[in-house]
Amino acid sequence: MARRAAAPARPLGDDFSFVSPVVKYVLFFFNLLFWMISMVMVAVGVYARLLKHAEAAMACLAVDPAILLIVVGILTFLITFCGCVGSLRENICLLQTFSVCLTVVFLLQLAAGVLGFVFSDRARGKVSEIINGAIVHYRDDLDLQNLIDFGQKEFSCCGGVSYKDWSQNMYFNCTATNPSRERCSVPFSCCLHDANQTVVNTMCGHGMQDKGYLEASAFIYTNGCIDKLVNWIHSNLFLLGGITLGLALPQLVGIVLAQLLINQIRDQIKLQLYNQQHRADPWY
Repeated sequence: MARRAAAPARPLGDDFSFVSPVVKYVLFFFNLLFWMISMVMVAVGVYARLLKHAEAAMACLAVDPAILLIVVGILTFLITFCGCVGSLRENICLLQTFSVCLTVVFLLQLAAGVLGFVFSDRARGKVSEIINGAIVHYRDDLDLQNLIDFGQKEFSCCGGVSYKDWSQNMYFNCTATNPSRERCSVPFSCCLHDANQTVVNTMCGHGMQDKGYLEASAFIYTNGCIDKLVNWIHSNLFLLGGITLGLALPQLVGIVLAQLLINQIRDQIKLQLYNQQHRADPWY
């Protein structure tokens, strides 16, 4: 009795899909969350920017926290938009764009951390340059002013290298020709904190730049914020490492999910092409 020829394997049905709904919608809601956060960041940044005077906005453009918030918000919005639409529509092009952008951001963060560690002296010089620029524009931008005051109070410091750095500001400048009432003074955030004081004396730093280090140290913080910041970083390396890992982990999760979904979509496309090619097969 002749053996019957074995029938070829039948292609998978049209209702079968390699694309996992779990991967697809986890990636979608992951991007949706950060997409909404980015819109809030842009809205807050624009609102803070519009509240400022035009002259002040142009004067301290390079150190304006509102501009930084807007730029980061827009970049996050564009990247997560690609992830949202790409995952929902199963679009390989958008998912690849999302994955590549996220990878570039992650590598830039990694490179910045490594370069900051290797070239710590140059990084210190850059930080000093930023702080000095902030001191110059202290009175020009209320947000910047509040940020500097917060930093000086939290780190118990004054100025960049020392309290005399405040002479770089036109209002606190210590030259004899300066007509400002704040001549040779420092901001009140440089003053030593008195626990029994209920009302803040905003004039406590008046004339402190005219005094020597020992005499001034009885009233204000004389050490600069750069050394304080470096010492704080050295003593909180584990905390900073945890924060860095917390920022990097969502990026890695997004990259892995995007690549996984891309591979599933490609398998699904191959399946559809296979089914189309075999529909004319008499054994189908």
